[in-house]
Amino acid sequence: MKYFELICTAYIKNDIGFKESFDTLSKYISFSMAQDSKLKELHAKNCVFKHYNFGNFYPIEKEQVYKKGNNYQFTLRSLDEKFIDELSKTLRQNIDNPNFLVVETHKKTIKQFFISELYSATPVIVSVGNGRYWSVDGDILKLHKQLNYNLEKKYKSFYGESLKEEQNFIQLLEIKNKYPQSIYMKKSGKNIRFFGNKFRIVPNEDEISQKLAFVALACGLGEKNSFGGGFCLWN
Repeated sequence: MKYFELICTAYIKNDIGFKESFDTLSKYISFSMAQDSKLKELHAKNCVFKHYNFGNFYPIEKEQVYKKGNNYQFTLRSLDEKFIDELSKTLRQNIDNPNFLVVETHKKTIKQFFISELYSATPVIVSVGNGRYWSVDGDILKLHKQLNYNLEKKYKSFYGESLKEEQNFIQLLEIKNKYPQSIYMKKSGKNIRFFGNKFRIVPNEDEISQKLAFVALACGLGEKNSFGGGFCLWN
């Protein structure tokens, strides 16, 4: 197993508030995908998993604003190397975007390695039905189950085979926030808010658990990954 990563350098044309940054990045990536026929087909597919994920701009300023005239970086990952290679080109062609321009991309190939800990750098979104999202006072066992199930489905949808697991991939989960963390989006002129949480996860050491943890790094943990949800770091 391996995943592919783009380290992108972005020149900021106009101030971008932290609250708007996920929406701004997501729309930039979506527009860039639409400039390539194969990527456009992928983006238009009515499928649950798109097998990519991105982190927010960094570093973040104290004022919670990414400032005009400065350069920031963001990271984009995928299990699909062709997707990364094509997107690397089209990201730099989006010159008319009023908010920022990707001026440089650097590709890295990451082979599977042993993961001791996962840290969610962006909110992990987990829906629990009826338009609601899992919160800190929710059923922790249900959270474990849904996170594991989601990763299994991502693995199967990309590799075309099921993993025969005997246990949940999570050995230990620590909630790092007291209050919900949010990702804000705009769609058809309406403001949308996804509620999530920040987690520290210790995966189990068996082969299947480590594969699922690696998929979490590659595609994101939980849901709404193409909006920036569940982008993870590791130890």
